[in-house]
Amino acid sequence: MAQRLKRIYNLARGSGYLARFIVFGSFVTAKAAPNNVDVFILMDDMFDLSEVTSEAATIFYNRAAQNWLSASIFWIRRMAAIGGEEEAVKTWQVKRDGSRRGIVEVISSD
Repeated sequence: MAQRLKRIYNLARGSGYLARFIVFGSFVTAKAAPNNVDVFILMDDMFDLSEVTSEAATIFYNRAAQNWLSASIFWIRRMAAIGGEEEAVKTWQVKRDGSRRGIVEVISSD
């Protein structure tokens, strides 16, 4: 799963428009063997999905990402973050039952 997560991150980053990359779900818990990767991605406003080609495009289509990488990937552009991007990130901490989940933001050292 870690290799899949790294691949997803590199594909998103390779677009040149990655703003924030948030990992949540069983991957950031004490679960010994998570069976999938859950990711929330914020892209810069200038990101144009129609310009993304080949396998990189797959990560921006939830069902394709699920089938290809066993990953649940959700994304929006910064401008679509209702209440601002911090609020959008915080929203991913809340489960359906109202309890909170752990999230981890991947930050590039470049």
